[in-house]
Amino acid sequence: QVQLVESGGGLVQAGGSLRLSCAAASGSIFSISTMGWYRQAPGKQRELVGSITRGGSTNYADSVKGRFTISRDNAKNTVYLQMNSLKSEETAVYTCYAATTIGDYWGKGTLVTVSS
Repeated sequence: QVQLVESGGGLVQAGGSLRLSCAAASGSIFSISTMGWYRQAPGKQRELVGSITRGGSTNYADSVKGRFTISRDNAKNTVYLQMNSLKSEETAVYTCYAATTIGDYWGKGTLVTVSS
């Protein structure tokens, strides 16, 4: 079993920035292949915001390219999402995902509210 603990969500004004963190931990030996962040806004479908492989290859939703940056610290089993120039329509629950050698896991989600 792997637990993903997210932090960094909160209230921010449009145009502002937030950094989300997600740390993975387990009592078992495990390795993470891909980590990523998803989001689901009210009334909208869940979408992949960004992902990153163990080797550092990244993928982003078109809507966030150039504004968001995903990174990871393999030694800490932690993934980060730096979000800049946030828009009000990006208010959503942001959820961390990790594909590991002992299964795929999701965090509980952290709410990001962007005020206009």
